[in-house]
Amino acid sequence: MPQRLVIIGAGMASGRMLEHLFAQAPEAFEVTLFNAEPRGTYNRLMLSPVLAGELSYAEIVTHDDAWYARHNVTCRFGEWVTAIDRDGKRVIGTKGAVPYDRLVIATGSTPYIPPLPGHDLPGVIAYRDVEDTDRMIGLGAGDKAVVIGGGLLGLEAAAGMAARGVEVTVVHRAGHLMNRQLDAPAADLLQQALEARGITVVCNAQSQEILADNKGQARALRLADGSEFPCDLVLMAVGIVPSVGLARAAGLTVGQGVCVDDQLATSDPSIYALGECVEHRGAVFGLVAPLFDQAKVLAQTLRDLPGSFVNKDVSAKLKVTGCDLFSAGDFSEAEGRDSITFSDLRAGVYKRLVIENNRLIGAVIYGDTQDGGWFFNLIRNGADVSALRDTLIFGPAYQGAPKPESVATAQDHAPIEAPVLMEISA
Repeated sequence: MPQRLVIIGAGMASGRMLEHLFAQAPEAFEVTLFNAEPRGTYNRLMLSPVLAGELSYAEIVTHDDAWYARHNVTCRFGEWVTAIDRDGKRVIGTKGAVPYDRLVIATGSTPYIPPLPGHDLPGVIAYRDVEDTDRMIGLGAGDKAVVIGGGLLGLEAAAGMAARGVEVTVVHRAGHLMNRQLDAPAADLLQQALEARGITVVCNAQSQEILADNKGQARALRLADGSEFPCDLVLMAVGIVPSVGLARAAGLTVGQGVCVDDQLATSDPSIYALGECVEHRGAVFGLVAPLFDQAKVLAQTLRDLPGSFVNKDVSAKLKVTGCDLFSAGDFSEAEGRDSITFSDLRAGVYKRLVIENNRLIGAVIYGDTQDGGWFFNLIRNGADVSALRDTLIFGPAYQGAPKPESVATAQDHAPIEAPVLMEISA
């Protein structure tokens, strides 16, 4: 007899888990799937191309109605879950209760909204779902938008709106864009690319207040220095926080996220969690790769098969507004670390490697990212790179080959438009 499996949340992680379950044990579970959004699983990472007009929503759907019907999934889409009754083993939705043998909490995360005065005005949104995307698609030539946050999500939104003719200003609190993934020189190249698309970028900016017009709509963002940026829309893109309200109300152990063990089980042996709502060994998650690893492990766990989730080191290979970026490891400056830097301004290529104790510990690449995976393996494996040092920056193709003659060191006073190799000891 199939077990009753109830899942709260139809995001990418739970969707991948269902794929594993149905591939391995199609008759083992009777599945009910709740989702607050009025739809099933789609590729949330592809909302940016939808915003830019490069894809339609239909093209980013991963599980359509036919897929759910084929696997006999009872879909409760557009329905909020109000409570988890652990004693009665029921999930309480706004349209009624559903009993479970096993429950998976996959509630994801919610956008962090800074408590600025005016943050709750009409015309202030986050960037999380199809409805948010549709709101931005509704803007066009002559409209103005302010994006608070210069991370990946904010920049993708800015580029998408700019492609539709919107006048966009990005306001970022840190000294350079994408400061968690890029160092200052790489971020400067990215900023130049954005500005070439007509996007205004303001860094070291402290947002103070969102101002309203006489109709109560957001009309401008005011910074702490008194400058104002008029707008028809304010987009908040400053981060996410795990969505743990249901788990906490149900009495499960909650820290930053819903606490799980290596098998993705919570403090209740009948309840599991995965995705951005999870906290595992003190870590929370926002990248897709570990979420898909969790999905595979949880599919094993639900079938009472061995499996353990391990939070692996990950690299970030990204494409922001058509610009290829790669970062991995620790690329901050510190005593005892050396940096090797390559820059070709004509080609729009920048690479920086950070070495400590003859081991590569960090890498930042802008432009030509094809060797990113090779650098990441060196970082992850902790390999001794002392024998490769002279040609390391050029990637695997140059190992054992002579240093390219076209490359000059800083001491050679190469002209700024030429490729430059510089080694700096911290």
